[in-house]
Amino acid sequence: MPDRLGPSCQLTAAKMGAWVLLLPLLMATAQAQAQVCSVAKNFFEVKENTNLSGPLVIVDVPQGQQVTLAASSTPFAFRIQGNQLFLNVTPDYEENALLQADLECKRGDTVVTQLRVLVSVLDVNDNPPTFPFVVRVKRVPEDTKVNTTVIPATELQAQDLDKDDILFYSLQEVTPGASAFFSLVGANLPALQLDRTLDLDRWPNMTFQLLARDTREENVNPSHTATATLVLEVQPADLRPPWFLPCAYRDSYVCIQAQYHGAVPTGYQLPTPLILDPGPIYAVDGDVAINQRITYSIIGGHEDTFTIDTNSGNLTMTRSVDSPKTFLLWVKGEQEDQARYSVTQVTVEARDAIGSLPRFPESLYRGMVALGAEVGEAVKDAAAPSQSLRIRAQDPDFPDLNSAITYGITNNSNFRMAGETVQVAKPLVYTGVFYAEVEAKNTVTAGTATTVVEIRVSEQETIPTGTPGAGGGSATGDGEPGHTGDRNFSTAEMAAVGGVLGALLLLALIALTVLIYKHYGHRCKCCAGKALEPQPGGFDNKAFLTHDGEANWAPAPSPEPCPTSDEAPPEPLEPTPLEPAPLVPPSLVPPACVPESPMAAQDGGSPAEVRSILTKERRPEGGYKAVWFGEDIGAEADVVVLNVPTSDADGAGDWDSQGGGADEGAPSDGPSDSTNG
Repeated sequence: MPDRLGPSCQLTAAKMGAWVLLLPLLMATAQAQAQVCSVAKNFFEVKENTNLSGPLVIVDVPQGQQVTLAASSTPFAFRIQGNQLFLNVTPDYEENALLQADLECKRGDTVVTQLRVLVSVLDVNDNPPTFPFVVRVKRVPEDTKVNTTVIPATELQAQDLDKDDILFYSLQEVTPGASAFFSLVGANLPALQLDRTLDLDRWPNMTFQLLARDTREENVNPSHTATATLVLEVQPADLRPPWFLPCAYRDSYVCIQAQYHGAVPTGYQLPTPLILDPGPIYAVDGDVAINQRITYSIIGGHEDTFTIDTNSGNLTMTRSVDSPKTFLLWVKGEQEDQARYSVTQVTVEARDAIGSLPRFPESLYRGMVALGAEVGEAVKDAAAPSQSLRIRAQDPDFPDLNSAITYGITNNSNFRMAGETVQVAKPLVYTGVFYAEVEAKNTVTAGTATTVVEIRVSEQETIPTGTPGAGGGSATGDGEPGHTGDRNFSTAEMAAVGGVLGALLLLALIALTVLIYKHYGHRCKCCAGKALEPQPGGFDNKAFLTHDGEANWAPAPSPEPCPTSDEAPPEPLEPTPLEPAPLVPPSLVPPACVPESPMAAQDGGSPAEVRSILTKERRPEGGYKAVWFGEDIGAEADVVVLNVPTSDADGAGDWDSQGGGADEGAPSDGPSDSTNG
């Protein structure tokens, strides 16, 4: 039977037999596939910082198997609860950009299936940029060329953990005006470059704030920034030559240097360095921070007449100059390292010194000294009592000769000059105001000048030991000591005392006026029609000066005689001792009328015979009182009453002995007095 089948029938029968054999195997394979773990999706994308509360994926686990996490999974990133896979952490791109979960399905201890689930963490702009430094200090030489990169970008770049962030930089000045010197190369390239020549004197250091932002615009959300501080310290460079001072600065690099001028006398070699205008020869390094020492030399024009000190710059004479001429000296100031130098001009004029007069800056000086001061004690300056009174004259033409000026007092033996200081020459026994003429003489030019010194001698102020200054002794304005005590009086008490004393003083003045009218009223009738010129109420030192400011030594005008009167003059009053009073210069004595003396009446009353009460000589004629003035303003004055009764003569003699003027016609060294005659 089989032999009767053809070849085609035999092939078909063979295929059918093969399928019959494969069918059980295919059914077994399908049954095996239905017994393995599976997931619907094994790749996920999650933004960082996202917190997923639900399962990431559900695992299809066959019956009789269980699913677990393999050790190769990302640690702590996942967890399995039953057949659910959960994300166990909040993903952070900066920590781990890819999370991996390896699943194993087991039947017993046998691994049946292995699955892998991947989670890609997407980057989010959640990190600010950071600089690798907080403060960066950079020293920049002052001679750095413009457009030089001072700090490269690699040293200033900030770091941002966000993968896709692009940083933008800006430079903000902290030192005002500093942005004119430095800038960044670009917004995304933080290289620092120099835009302007540095100036160490005006800008020794500059501070900036460097800012980095992870967005182009500021108002984008989210946007993060970072800041750091840049300090640029300018280092000195040798850019400037020495500058002769004083100089006018045009800027910090150019200085219009000083040129010096001086004068020397002909025929005389100055032993000391020349005094120049506007000051001594002196130069400094134009680069103050380097401050090289400067040396000096004359490089032309001196003709062996002058020499200069290499270190100090003092210019001195090597020989005298015979005739007037002008020297033009070229002085070189060079840095000690010889890197730079400058040259300036010194003009020295040799002039004839004959006729050059010294000058005092003031025509009147005021001093003060305590009564009983010892011989040699210096008179104090009235304007500054803690300092000695110094009187100094200057030669305007030859200031170098100021040291050759000597000083002396010409008309008052109570005081003397010790250099430029006024000293007490002999014990002072009474208070008062003294005037002395100080003469300055230039021993080289023989020129002289004078000035006046007003010296007030007052009793020394005393303060009891242990008593506070506020409650202790005080001094009156005249230098007389005030009362001291332990009690401080109130304002009301002092006012009451002052009121009583004022009332008593008023009564005393009224009584004195009545007495004067009784004794001298008939004399005043002769002069009632003659009004006196207004006079100052007291002594004022300005009265010594004319309108031109010069000292006024003009004599006083002669008094006008009174008309002849037949009345006999009353008996002269007995003189009383007077307290020393400030001298009234002759020019301040009012031209009052003077009654004729008895002798003048006997001679016919000629105006030529009328004798003034103002005289410069002591005359023994009797019958009148005279005020005697010395030959100049520094002389003394006292009251002399001659040819009077014995009691009057005695009183006058007592006062004359107090005045110290025993010799007729000789100047007195006592204090100045005013008369009441």
